Formats: sequence, structure tokens, C-alpha cells
Amino acid sequence: MLADARNVMPDELKFEGDKTFFTAALDRVDLILHGRNSYEDQPNSPRRKRVILTRQIDAIAPDPSNPKSTLWNPAGASFEAACEHAGATSGTVAVIGGPGVFGMFMDRYDEFWLSTAPHVRLPGGEPCFPGVPARSPQDILAAHGLRAGEPQMLDAADEVSVTPWRRNA
Repeated sequence: MLADARNVMPDELKFEGDKTFFTAALDRVDLILHGRNSYEDQPNSPRRKRVILTRQIDAIAPDPSNPKSTLWNPAGASFEAACEHAGATSGTVAVIGGPGVFGMFMDRYDEFWLSTAPHVRLPGGEPCFPGVPARSPQDILAAHGLRAGEPQMLDAADEVSVTPWRRNA
């Protein structure tokens, strides 16, 4: 789960090591893609180029609240067109969720970094992917041709780790 039953990421799911890893990763990408309810809220956030998925527009539009953001409705335009509008025609795109957004790109990821916090339970919470909890996130990633790499410990006290899942060659 990536949020509680109110669709809010609770404090018990926030770990300093995970935040540091996430922030550093976003500082290295060329474009961030997310749904309208996701936002990383970090000091560098206003400087990052982004595409925000929304059904409030027909296709692609500038975001009136942020000159670095492009609004995109996948029903009206391609992902490539949205990236071009955002000024990102090459490089790395970070998809930061939620489940509908993650699900749209399952067959396109080159790499997906899955963080786990095994001691946190969010009953009735927002799953990370469509199909969870009937299937585990790991099973879903594997079913889409991704293979787990070596996990990295982010917070030893709480056993929080992140595992890279990479596309099979």
C-alpha cells in the first residue's frame, strides 16, 4: 500500500532513508510523470519538469499553476506528445504514481524501484499497483517482464529496503 484508506500517505510510512533515496533519484531525471494526487513536495520540486495526468482537459495543456508542468489526458494524446509538449524528447522519466499511473506503464518500464516497509500495515489502503492485494507487487512486476535486482537497505531499524526491478533483456 502506498497510502491509507483516506488516500493519504501516513507518517508511519515515511522513512528518512527512503526519502533521501527518492529525492536523489528525482534529482537525476529529466521528467517526472504523476497523477493529480501525487507530488513529491521537496525543495527542488518547483524546478522539476513534469507531466501531470488528468481527465480535466481534452488532450494536452500547459498547467496554469506551474510553468514547468504539462497537463495530459491519455485519452486525448499520446505519452510521447505529452513529453514533447513538456520539452522532454529524450532522457529519463520518473513515474511516481499512484496505482493507475503505475499500471499504465507496466509494460514500458526499463526499471522500477520498489520500496518495502514490512512492519507497516495499512488495511483498506491505496495499493501501489492495480491487482494488489490479490497479488503481491513483486508478482505483478515479474508478470510484466521485470526481474528483481539486489535490494538496498534504506532503514535498518525498520527493515525498509528498495529493490530495483529491471526489464529482462
